Amino acid sequence: MFKVFKDFSGKFSYLLILGILPFCLNSCQQKVIPEKRTANLIQDPNIKVYFNHNLAKDANYTEPYRQITRAGDNLEQVIIDQINSAQSTIDLAVQEFNLPNVALALVEKQRAGINVRIILENSYSKSLSEVSSSEINEEKDERTQNKYEEYKALVDINEDGNLSQEEINKRDVIKILENANIPVIDDTEDGSKGSGLMHHKFMIIDGQKIVTGSVNFTISDVHGDFGNLKTRGNANNLLEIFSVPVAQLFTSEFNLMWGDGVGGKNDSKFGIKKPLRSPQTFQVGSNKITVNFSPISSSKPWEMSSNALIKQNLETATQSVNLALFVFSEQKIVDTLNLKNLEKVKIRALVDPDFIFQDYSEALDMLGVSLVNKKCQSEKNNDPWKVPIKTVGMADLTRGDKLHHKFGIIDDKIVITGSHNWSASANNTNDETLLIIENIVVANHFKAEFEKLYETANLGISNSLNEKLEDQEKRCPN
Repeated sequence: MFKVFKDFSGKFSYLLILGILPFCLNSCQQKVIPEKRTANLIQDPNIKVYFNHNLAKDANYTEPYRQITRAGDNLEQVIIDQINSAQSTIDLAVQEFNLPNVALALVEKQRAGINVRIILENSYSKSLSEVSSSEINEEKDERTQNKYEEYKALVDINEDGNLSQEEINKRDVIKILENANIPVIDDTEDGSKGSGLMHHKFMIIDGQKIVTGSVNFTISDVHGDFGNLKTRGNANNLLEIFSVPVAQLFTSEFNLMWGDGVGGKNDSKFGIKKPLRSPQTFQVGSNKITVNFSPISSSKPWEMSSNALIKQNLETATQSVNLALFVFSEQKIVDTLNLKNLEKVKIRALVDPDFIFQDYSEALDMLGVSLVNKKCQSEKNNDPWKVPIKTVGMADLTRGDKLHHKFGIIDDKIVITGSHNWSASANNTNDETLLIIENIVVANHFKAEFEKLYETANLGISNSLNEKLEDQEKRCPN
């Protein structure tokens, strides 16, 4: 039932890290005192942007599962509102899905005659209620055990330590979907053991609207770790895009993966089995938006890839580049940023703490240092900057929350975002979405999010990195 997962840079990693507090009882209530509030920003009518860590004055909500009142946009409610607006079809492709209220909203629409189709990553397409206690006890990975315990705390509504069938039917998303006979497939539908990762995070409504971004449809990605009241969710963004042509492009991507649906022929296409497609650019109101879907086979020219599209847009920077990234491990992109640094373009970057000081992280290049692996070998083509910068670091988030964004802002007018991490795995293995949006109004929202994160960030070479460098000098003297 359990397996080891690969993170988005291709290294083995964990499923999630829980906070340090015990699991919150379902009946607990807590009002979180908001931080310093910021001004409300106008939304573009065609591309609306939301952040679960938003500190705008009007961004407040009460999280429905633990009744926690907090600052931020309620990303789950944004998703539910769009589901409720559906008149004919809902197509959902998301890596991980455990938000019960979203599942219940989908069931209501399906009962109303709306055609609902769902694609998940195979690692998350089975109910954890089917896992026996003996399997959990035999599982040696502590974090995997914790994942089950968090699931159990969410589903155990009456807090008696046991999961009744009634509770499972109300809170277990996979069971909710199964009970309603909503068709669900995963990336094994092509007859394989699964693609690298079905890492998409998008929903199409009526072939007219898209909901997409960096966020998985999970408690931890939207509201916070269930067992830690201090967490506010992994820092994520969500966009609503109102465009029939863009929706049609996303529908084409969905249909390639869907094939003939549940069972039947193994005609679903995931990963590099999908045909090679070029980026498509659309005019959406006053926005210019380019959409590209990964992956591309490593046997194809790199210049045709999503990472190359990121690089091409960074090359246009003349004033500033601001980055908020979960993973950054693409050498050719950081080399482009190096050239921009030498041209006096102001560059600032935040990377998730778990990835920023890994030996493959390009944040190290930007800081002018290098870490080697256990064999004392550097990353291929590694090139630390001769003119390093100190404006690189980690966002100061509550323990348990991750910097899950994958966005860049160029000259305060172009936004790069989506599900696509800036890594080789996202480029050559995973099913991913990459968006390039040219619009100052949209860029202003991402800039506000970046500035909030940057204001309290830990920048430069940290004590922990210094310790790694000192240990490396002893371990690998040459």
